[in-house]
Amino acid sequence: MPKQVDHEERRRRIAEAVCALIDAQGLEGVSLRDVATRAEVSMGAVQRCFRTKEEMLLFALGHVGERVTERARGRLVGSPAQSAASTVGHVVGELALLREEHRAEARIWLSFLAAAAVNPALAAGLRNSYADLEGLFTRLLAEASGAPDPEREARTLLALADGLTGHVLIGHRTTEEAEELLHAHLAGLWGPTGAAAGR
Repeated sequence: MPKQVDHEERRRRIAEAVCALIDAQGLEGVSLRDVATRAEVSMGAVQRCFRTKEEMLLFALGHVGERVTERARGRLVGSPAQSAASTVGHVVGELALLREEHRAEARIWLSFLAAAAVNPALAAGLRNSYADLEGLFTRLLAEASGAPDPEREARTLLALADGLTGHVLIGHRTTEEAEELLHAHLAGLWGPTGAAAGR
């Protein structure tokens, strides 16, 4: 059993190295040698953890997605008394990666997104992540807004949040402008009072 724990810890360590390299150089700058150096392990250790570079990238994609999703779920657990409307506002704010402290995650996520356009395996991984997020938003919106089609609204909200991530990252929108757009959209779902609660 200890060997399995060590193995999983090493995989996470390698995933963190992959993410750091993507943040610094983009996905094209990730090589097995650089990952090994960054993770402070041997090339053989990387290859024992992951049979191929693609397998390593898929694990890293899942790793960063889990990190963001867990932070969003933490908002749900940390504020159980808040309204469903404010919960949606907080969660979508986390997932949109708009704040300065989340810029690295935004760069990593969008690097994976661009690569997925020509890599079917990465595309499948991203589709799974988006499906999970849509399910979360659908449940929250069904509780919060009473919308006749919470699944459609969840898709719209996820697309808006994802698009704003890129707009903020390239400087087309400020964080404040992006947050205002999100809150304006939420106001259309359950009115200004509920949207204000999500701030």
